[in-house]
Amino acid sequence: MASTLRRSLKSRPLDLLYFTFFLMHIPASLLVDFQAIYPASLVPSLIKAIPAWYVAMSGDPLIGGAMGLSGNQADYAWFKIFLYLEAAFQFPVFILGARGLWKDSRGIYTLLLVYGASTSTTTLACLAVLMNTPTTSPETIAAGVQSVTLEQRLMLLSSYVPFFLLPLGMALDMAFRVRALAKEGLRVQKGAKAN
Repeated sequence: MASTLRRSLKSRPLDLLYFTFFLMHIPASLLVDFQAIYPASLVPSLIKAIPAWYVAMSGDPLIGGAMGLSGNQADYAWFKIFLYLEAAFQFPVFILGARGLWKDSRGIYTLLLVYGASTSTTTLACLAVLMNTPTTSPETIAAGVQSVTLEQRLMLLSSYVPFFLLPLGMALDMAFRVRALAKEGLRVQKGAKAN
């Protein structure tokens, strides 16, 4: 009976990390990422200013490209599809995952495994673009090539790398948890057949 009691999030450090990650991601998605897919007429000007300020500061070619703030928007159609994926799949997982982790539900593990694998894969593609974006130089400026300064690249990597590593770690963690649950289920099933 004791094993069915809900354990505190504080007693589950990884779950607390995932829970916090999901809660932090909700406003970021709503206020920045999803602006690329919202009808522009529905976005208040104060909220519209957030991505413009962010792109001006960071030089983020992904957000800038998807929102038409920098670069050629057509070149970033693939990233815009990732934003639709975030809205249709990842965003609901933020809510369901946070709720499941809060309730200490083992039933959420499979969904979090799929989320982690999907998100780390899409973020890896984003990291590849960031690593291959030219560094700002007199030549890139003269040629009008989209580029980032070294400081901007470091800032972008410091914000994108955790969104790669944490979902990747979550996918691996949940794979081991699902495996343990499957083993436990098989053990119980064998025990029931023996009786």
